[in-house]
Amino acid sequence: MSDSAELVENQATVRRGFWQKARKTMGRVPFSEDAVAAFYCATDSATPLPIRATLFGALAYFVLPIDAIPDFMLGLGFTDDAAIIVAALTAAK
Repeated sequence: MSDSAELVENQATVRRGFWQKARKTMGRVPFSEDAVAAFYCATDSATPLPIRATLFGALAYFVLPIDAIPDFMLGLGFTDDAAIIVAALTAAK
C-alpha cells in the first residue's frame, strides 16, 4: 500500500470512529485528552502533512478494536494505545 493510500485509509478510519471511542474512554483512560489534542492537530490543515500522517496512523490504531493488547483487558488494554499516541505526539514536536 502506498503512503498516500494508507493516509487516506487512516483518515477515514479516524473520522468514522474517533468520537465514539473518545466518548467511551474520556475520564477512564489517562491519555484520552492527548488523543483529542492529536485529533485536532491531525485534522488541522496548517499541520504539516508528515505530522498529520503520523497522528492519523496513531489515532487509527487507537480507534480500531483489534490491536496488540485488546482494549477490554483490565489495566493493560490501553497501554499499547497510550504508547502509540505518546510516540506520535513526541514525533510531532
